[in-house]
Amino acid sequence: MSRAARLRARASCVWTRNEAKSYSAHGVRKLRRFASPNPAAIILVDATPPMATAVPAASLPLPRLASSSSSSPTATARRPSLRKRHCAVTPVAAACSLAPPRQLDNGSGRRQVLVAGAAAAAAFISRPNPAAFAAEAKKGFLPVVDKKAGYSFLYPFGWEEVAVQGQDKVYKDVIEPLESVSVNSIPTSKEDIRDLGPPDKVAEALIKKVLAPPMQKTKLIEAKENDVDGRSYYTFEFTAQAPNYTRHALGAIVIANGKFYTLTTGANERRWEKMKDRLHTVVDSFKIENRI
Repeated sequence: MSRAARLRARASCVWTRNEAKSYSAHGVRKLRRFASPNPAAIILVDATPPMATAVPAASLPLPRLASSSSSSPTATARRPSLRKRHCAVTPVAAACSLAPPRQLDNGSGRRQVLVAGAAAAAAFISRPNPAAFAAEAKKGFLPVVDKKAGYSFLYPFGWEEVAVQGQDKVYKDVIEPLESVSVNSIPTSKEDIRDLGPPDKVAEALIKKVLAPPMQKTKLIEAKENDVDGRSYYTFEFTAQAPNYTRHALGAIVIANGKFYTLTTGANERRWEKMKDRLHTVVDSFKIENRI
């Protein structure tokens, strides 16, 4: 071919660079690119024949992906676009694409409803009785409900349960050991706390004989009777002085279920002003529950 013929062949080619790349990638024999005066077009030349031949773009069919059903026009028409397949497989990624994401199928929706329902049921079952759960909502406190022993109370958040011989339950601060609450119960033939005497006499005898060691100097500050749900409680405040510290404490006693219940809580005297409101909350929360 003469030089003039080759130039005319170059001028007649209208394939763009991207089209040439796509066609070359799908089965055309080795092709070489020749520089063209038109930057938007390239010359496709078959490398096999000895004489280079320009291939007009209009004479070449567009390639198709090799597949078993590629010859069927209906199969090509039904083939979903890349965007649709992407949205169908990955709904989360589809939210970032231009196409609207597909909604979750009914199975996923039912699964979410079942999981939420199971979580709600577990939360409901794990709750204590209504009175104790209402107390649990008090900020900064956690509830203790002992159905078998028949009582409930609150203790400050952060205190930990410890085992103490002779006590039913004990919770205390790990940093301030004098800040604690304990509950004890012993059998009794009495049916009401008032059968033991007035609040001050009962509280003073209990403090000296049970709640404080014999070598400590005790002082009863206050004792009174409270009525809760038709049941009488005695509450009292006292101090117990040791050689190197003084404990300021509160107590509550009641008779029910054939038992004499005692709750005691307190703190170091130097921290009393900071802790007294919390300790009063602990004493006021002490209630007798229906035994199971």
